Amino acid sequence: MQELNSDTRTLTASAWNGFDFVALVKKIKNWGKELGFSELGIAGADVSATTPKLLRWLELGRHGEMNYMAKHAALRAQPETLVPGTLSVVTARLPYLPAAAECEQVLGNRELAYISRYALGRDYHKTIRNRLQKLANRIHGEISQSEQESSFAYRVFSDSAPVMEVEFARQSGIAWRGKHSLALTRSGSWHFLGEIYTTLPLPPDELISEHCGTCIRCLEACPTAAIVAPYEVDARRCISYLTIELAGPIPVELRPLIGNRIYGCDDCQLCCPWNEFAQLGDPDFAVRNGLDATSLATLFSWNEQAFMTRLEGSPIRRIGHTRWLRNIAVALGNAANTAEASAALSTRLEHPSALVREHVRWALAQIHSDSS
Repeated sequence: MQELNSDTRTLTASAWNGFDFVALVKKIKNWGKELGFSELGIAGADVSATTPKLLRWLELGRHGEMNYMAKHAALRAQPETLVPGTLSVVTARLPYLPAAAECEQVLGNRELAYISRYALGRDYHKTIRNRLQKLANRIHGEISQSEQESSFAYRVFSDSAPVMEVEFARQSGIAWRGKHSLALTRSGSWHFLGEIYTTLPLPPDELISEHCGTCIRCLEACPTAAIVAPYEVDARRCISYLTIELAGPIPVELRPLIGNRIYGCDDCQLCCPWNEFAQLGDPDFAVRNGLDATSLATLFSWNEQAFMTRLEGSPIRRIGHTRWLRNIAVALGNAANTAEASAALSTRLEHPSALVREHVRWALAQIHSDSS
């Protein structure tokens, strides 16, 4: 497959009548920096080497109830099915760590809600896609000025389609794959990824060396032991999956391990030595609505209208109010047995959703048993 891609790239490049793609790549990276991206790279469109790992992961059922992962596996494995004629992938990363990210302090306070740092601000999907679209427009303008007859097709992505984002980040030299399976760099892992699939035969960048060494801190730090081996995550145990992707009841045996994490989990990143050098995030991802340090009881009191209004423009809205209450109920069950926690939970005992009622009953039993 790689040879076919290389041959196609050569034939396509020859159709551009000596167009200087090396110079274009340099411009692309400069334009990307102007748009706020911390780094950009170029990869080929071949993921055949990593596809067997994806298929094995799916066969083991480690995707849980994310049926779309299995349904669209072929699209992930074959980029040209999303954009016919895809030869190159422009990759970009954008940091998101908030300036005042007091993660350990919030995790250590059982009355506060912990929300994954990526979800404290604006929804990244639109932000990154909009910037990538501006970048694609610049590329299109440059191609148009060259008066080339060859066509330029593209599509922008940011966690919005079946794309092997971390693999393309690795191939393009803007990151390596950490043992927690996230894209990792010398400036940490607190960044979003985005891609442009294109039919342009852009010269790919060199891979960078990996620097995890013998470190296994992320495996040891995972609250639910979801990182079952280096580079392998069982989503069915991952708190991010349980609080975001899972639609039904959270497994009872995992609930006490969730602590006060109500949306996502960052433990495998918090322990990573490379995140000591993390870049502060883009202003678009600054904390909104005080979500970095709000009490569980306060968030549990939001009705659906308040949930939708206060979280407008936030990625959290995608889970809906019912799952929001489910998650907070679990966290309240893991909190100290205070009058506030019991009172908050009691307000939802007759909630219309059976899912919420069951988690509330569990939480009340949990805090009462802890005090006995």
